[in-house]
Amino acid sequence: MDFLPQNIDDYAVAHSQPEPEILKQLSRQTHLEVLQPRMCSGHYQGRVLSMLSKLVNPKAILEIGTFTGYSALCMCEGLQADGVLHTIEVNEELSEFQKKYFKAYGYEHQIQAHVGNALDIIPTLQETFDLVFIDADKVNYSNYFDLMIPKMKKGGIILSDNVLWSGKVTKVPDEKDLSTKALQVYNQKINTDPRVESVLLPIRDGLTVTRVL
Repeated sequence: MDFLPQNIDDYAVAHSQPEPEILKQLSRQTHLEVLQPRMCSGHYQGRVLSMLSKLVNPKAILEIGTFTGYSALCMCEGLQADGVLHTIEVNEELSEFQKKYFKAYGYEHQIQAHVGNALDIIPTLQETFDLVFIDADKVNYSNYFDLMIPKMKKGGIILSDNVLWSGKVTKVPDEKDLSTKALQVYNQKINTDPRVESVLLPIRDGLTVTRVL
């Protein structure tokens, strides 16, 4: 769903930093070879993630939902030289695709890729995180948030993707639409939780920036 007129969206993209060539190649190959390529963050949102990561300058990043690795690499651009990014993906078939581009972009030694259920993996991680990006199954957003809060540094940032869900969150969902229901609960949750402060940005499909107090 397009929330902005096309000419405004095109202008915003044209006047934002261009994506690095290796990420352009990653995006192209994703669209040619992988199912549901729209799940790839892409140029504009990728530059937003890169900028936010550079502003935070994190020592430790966690990404929940790797897909083909585009967003992970964008966030690595702001990672400290001795920092680490943990990324979790449930689909094992994407591992070789990810590794190819992690190596091509030069971040393979700073990325620890995990395959499996994030609800099981997150409790095993020992780092305290400066930056988290949640972009996985929507029904578990609240669960991911609750698991992450104790592992966040004070002032740390949690980014939540797809929080507008093509505008569905503004309407009464179908009884079987569990994702929309879960996102409505999550959006209310992080907007009222006293441990954090949040702002929902209408970027692409909605991106909430949450700061841990």
